[in-house]
Amino acid sequence: MELAILNISGKETGRKVDLNELIFGIEPNDHAIYLDTKQYLANQRQGTHKAKERGEVAGSTRKIKKQKGTGTARAGNIRNPLYRGGGRVFGPKPRFYGFKLNKKVKQLARKSALSYKASTNNIIVLEDFSFEAPKTKEIIKMGNNLNITNKKSVFVLPEQNNNIYLSSRNVQGVEVIMVSELSTYKIMKASTLILVESAIDVLQATFEN
Repeated sequence: MELAILNISGKETGRKVDLNELIFGIEPNDHAIYLDTKQYLANQRQGTHKAKERGEVAGSTRKIKKQKGTGTARAGNIRNPLYRGGGRVFGPKPRFYGFKLNKKVKQLARKSALSYKASTNNIIVLEDFSFEAPKTKEIIKMGNNLNITNKKSVFVLPEQNNNIYLSSRNVQGVEVIMVSELSTYKIMKASTLILVESAIDVLQATFEN
């Protein structure tokens, strides 16, 4: 699969890049995408929720009335979950929501997500660029040139570039990440995936290893 390489002005440079069909042209596996996305979102949860049960709420442990002869149901102490101010029954406890997912399944999921983007022509290959200093206007101008304004766009860089990152930080709908941070969730959530030219070799080498 060949894609034209664009510059930051949105014009073709006359060069093309060949994308690996084993990564960008496979038959997508929807279930693998689902599992990888589910794991990603599960890992984002803090799991620090906690509710007090009857043994943890404040209150006396004295039996509030005698067991028999009152004509009403038997009752223990005022921390009973049936009473106002009592403990909660089966309340949430701190837990870890993450789960194990095989490496090959995660790779298949990312390949499937990339293949979806390639099949719908939502991948843009951009020649290598950099800014001398952080400038938000440059990212906005680039977005207008590439026709990605008001769309969820993800720029994929081969390595950390603070000037590009700081330039895009305040632009709504634009995210800048490294190849190592590229996940199935971010690929699928993005309307357009912008791959910097030098990031393609790094990306393809990641799947070969």
